[in-house]
Amino acid sequence: MTTFAIIGAGRNLGEALARRFGKEGYSLALIARNQERVDELAADLVADGFTAKGYAANVRNVDSLVAALDQASQDLGLIEVMSYNPLPQKEFLRPLLESTVGDIRAAVEFSIYGPVAAVHQVLQGMRVLKTGSLLFVNGGSAVQPVQHFAGTSIAFAGETAYIEALNQALKDEPIYVGQIIIPGAIIPGDERKDPTVIADTLWRMHTERTQLRVFATELETQPY
Repeated sequence: MTTFAIIGAGRNLGEALARRFGKEGYSLALIARNQERVDELAADLVADGFTAKGYAANVRNVDSLVAALDQASQDLGLIEVMSYNPLPQKEFLRPLLESTVGDIRAAVEFSIYGPVAAVHQVLQGMRVLKTGSLLFVNGGSAVQPVQHFAGTSIAFAGETAYIEALNQALKDEPIYVGQIIIPGAIIPGDERKDPTVIADTLWRMHTERTQLRVFATELETQPY
């Protein structure tokens, strides 16, 4: 059995992803900052018949993230699929002229250093398996910068560039790279932005392996 690692595993999209991939037979490595919360989520999933375990890591602390991914692969099996979908912090959503260097640095650590460290850690296992998927979840500011959300606009753009370069670098290997853009918020009950719908879309991206970038909905027009 191989493993699906969810970086940013919470009760919204993270749980929906865990259940969608878990029913396909994957072990589930749930990674988030709060050990108690991921343990509770893992316990609920185990009670429903899934194989799951929680690991605490802060994506801005790349050593903790690498350690969590390494431990997960030892406990549950090599990581075949990784989803990077932690929830951005509030300071990343400040207007540009109110954002400090520290705010932007934190966003870059979150959206660039974290993904780079995570991919570097799981890539060798995927090469051993001769298959893998690297999935990334971003908001609309990843492709349409908005001055009201400076941190995500700047750092998500860097993450998008990294994803595109990663896709180029892996084009001759059996490892899929995919990014889903979710304009606005994830909305339970929405026909296109409900967590289960997005989880289904990511499953389809993983299995079809054709599109680098998918939009959950059309980009929203932003006031400047």
